[in-house]
Amino acid sequence: MKPINAVWLGTAVAMLLMPAAAHAQTVALAVQPCENLAHLSLAHMKVTMAQTVAPGSFSDAPFFKAVPAFCRVQMVSTPTADSDIKIEVWLPTNGWNGRFSAVGNGGFAGSIGYQSMGMAIEQGYATAGTDAGHSGDAEDARWALGHPEKIADFGYRAIHEMTQAAKSAIRAYYGNSPHHSYFGSCSDGGREALMEAQRFPEDYDGIIAGAPANFWTHLLTNALWNEQALTIPSEGYIPSSKLPAIASAVNAACDAQDGVKDGILNDPRKCHFDPAALSCKGAETDSCLTPPQVTDLRKLYEGAHDSDGREIFPGYPPGAEDGKGGWEPWLTGSGPGKSAAFAYGNGFFANMVYEQADWNYRTATVDNAVKAADEKMAPVLNSTDPNLAPFRAHGGKLILYHGWNDPAIPALNTINYFDSVVRALGDKDVDSFVRLYMVPGMQHCGGGPGPYRFGQPGSLQPAGAKDSRHDIQLALESWVEEGEAPTTIITTKYVDDDPAKGVQMTRPLCPYPLAAKYKGTGDTNKSDNFVCAPTR
Repeated sequence: MKPINAVWLGTAVAMLLMPAAAHAQTVALAVQPCENLAHLSLAHMKVTMAQTVAPGSFSDAPFFKAVPAFCRVQMVSTPTADSDIKIEVWLPTNGWNGRFSAVGNGGFAGSIGYQSMGMAIEQGYATAGTDAGHSGDAEDARWALGHPEKIADFGYRAIHEMTQAAKSAIRAYYGNSPHHSYFGSCSDGGREALMEAQRFPEDYDGIIAGAPANFWTHLLTNALWNEQALTIPSEGYIPSSKLPAIASAVNAACDAQDGVKDGILNDPRKCHFDPAALSCKGAETDSCLTPPQVTDLRKLYEGAHDSDGREIFPGYPPGAEDGKGGWEPWLTGSGPGKSAAFAYGNGFFANMVYEQADWNYRTATVDNAVKAADEKMAPVLNSTDPNLAPFRAHGGKLILYHGWNDPAIPALNTINYFDSVVRALGDKDVDSFVRLYMVPGMQHCGGGPGPYRFGQPGSLQPAGAKDSRHDIQLALESWVEEGEAPTTIITTKYVDDDPAKGVQMTRPLCPYPLAAKYKGTGDTNKSDNFVCAPTR
């Protein structure tokens, strides 16, 4: 059955002020039963299930117990003979706020972001997610070997297919299109977000791109650089037991530079820590570094360079070495070759670039690897195009964010992309539709010693602070729908990351190139005692 062109049901339409928003929204009831969407007819797509999910019955996970009833539609999209894109569209059965808010993926994808979709349903959005064309663990790229069309699905096609399917399902179910459409995600999802803005500028009105892996070919070349540095020769490997000493030395050298000694580097670019300061004076211990380890630590900070010394990808800023979610899982691992970076880099080159399951990173050269990656995969996987003029012409608004303590994707990459957009379009034009927020002390998409709750995709909203000044999604909506450009956004850290235990710290996030600066008086755990000021 084709989508129904029905009008909103007059007596079923009401206006209300949502608790999480600063403006009234339209609430619509479905114009047909959920189960009728099983007959939805879409090009190269098949609906495999359409059923109403009762409140709190979707999953055994405690989070989903609070999710209200929704219409769950499962689809499979096959734009090519080798495509198998799983898509889910979730539609509130009551209280739809009139918006569509889609979710993205992480790593190599392979699953649908149910928790983020559940959070969207709980807040009244219609939502959608996709596995990006394959099933599997996010660190496993074996699905890509010999399947270029599946790589294209992962690279750019699946999110667009999901978007078109979701909008059709929304029209069929409610009898009307969403009045605004949003996409927000982090990591590979940030890459997907920028891909949408660049390739399909009319898909979304507002986009949030967190810690985007948009320079995919060079990011994964940097992973190769890091693994070679840490394992060739093996004497240079830095065990996780040494990370606390490195972090302590970095903080001793740089923490107080921003006027607040709190274990957070406000702008790590100002930190010029020399790894040689940790050189062992006698026998090696966990508190010092051997000469090969000093060399390798410098390489991690510097980032990948070619044989002529040209930067391939920025390195990791100092300050993120230790702590849960720091360098150990991402860079150093529990042993040589046991880090997430190794899994991603090795998986990318073996299965996508060279198409050799037994490819050996030890015999590769960085120069040849980045050249091969760019020639074969950049057109499919990179979302680095700075020309966002078509997205701007559509009326789109883009918010980028990145944690300075990110141990997965060096934060300078997002600054580099933002700067490229400014060079392409000019300061004034960019300011009219793009914002970048750098988050001191935040790790990959969340976590870390700094405050990192500001309503970003997949994150809990700060308790009692559901407004556009504390929630980046609501700030985006105010910008898109009311023309109110975001300025300062307050980010929150809870005691033990538990809202029930109260707020530990708040800080202002400032639109780049501004950054929070302590006024010099008052409680440093309160955002009111900071102002936004130029960083350089």
